[in-house]
Amino acid sequence: MKKDLLRVGDLNREEIEELLDLSQKLKARQKDGQKVTPLLGKTLGLIFEKSSTRTRVSFEVGMYQLGGQSLFLGSKDLQIGRGETIPDTARVLSRYLDGLVIRTFGHEIVEEMARHATIPIINGLTDRHHPCQVLADLLTIQEKKQRLQGLKVSYVGDGNNMANSWLEGAAKLGLHLTLACPPGYEPDRETYQEALKEAAKSGAKIVITHDPRVAAEDADVLYTDVWASMGQEQEHKERLSAFQGFQLNRPLLRLAKPEVLVMHCLPAHRGEEITDEVLDGPHSIVWDQAENRLHLQKAILVKWMG
Repeated sequence: MKKDLLRVGDLNREEIEELLDLSQKLKARQKDGQKVTPLLGKTLGLIFEKSSTRTRVSFEVGMYQLGGQSLFLGSKDLQIGRGETIPDTARVLSRYLDGLVIRTFGHEIVEEMARHATIPIINGLTDRHHPCQVLADLLTIQEKKQRLQGLKVSYVGDGNNMANSWLEGAAKLGLHLTLACPPGYEPDRETYQEALKEAAKSGAKIVITHDPRVAAEDADVLYTDVWASMGQEQEHKERLSAFQGFQLNRPLLRLAKPEVLVMHCLPAHRGEEITDEVLDGPHSIVWDQAENRLHLQKAILVKWMG
């Protein structure tokens, strides 16, 4: 039976822990110069309706390192851009490919693709969820802190796809997640309610506040993202006003634990949601975080396509 990865909530705790463990093993072997090619002869398709640096490059490089190959399919390259239906596209691509990564706007697009495809569908980002990023973030925190359970992760900014995926990841693994968002910019309410139910089983604590100082206090991890995501460019000026006071800067950093980790999923709008001195400072692990997209996604490819 084929398996898809559309959101972190699709996985149980054991599956996430297995992914993190496999990621560490694949990373160690790659750093050691060992070739690991379980996907020899397999082909991964990449349908991207949104621009990308980390997601595209890490999946393409990862597939190459695992012995397979990737095929980039821009939305203008496919007949789907000229009216072919998603079900028809899914059925056809399933006859050619062994897996498909989709980076698009509406989450319902990847859900419909998954319903009609007979190959694994992996969400490379939608407006509602970004599972690959948060799973790589969990790997990075585990590497740095040697644990996940009970750590306080404070997310400061927009209640966007990253916030939604963080709700699911924290709830599954027992982290204490505080989300500080301006009024009206909170994460998806349904995802929040589901996370609360999951947190009751794992021991996680989920808090939403409108005060970034409350979130930052005693944090083990301070996390932020851009204030206007792709597709929201026309809201940029309005959001700049709404998010004043939500910048990840030195005064906020001082409220966290002395050994706090600073994370950003990138790309960063320097001087808006985060200052240069914090992004480039000694607490920042954003480049390790970006690298781990490669290793975590390789683990996904092996598990889903191997």
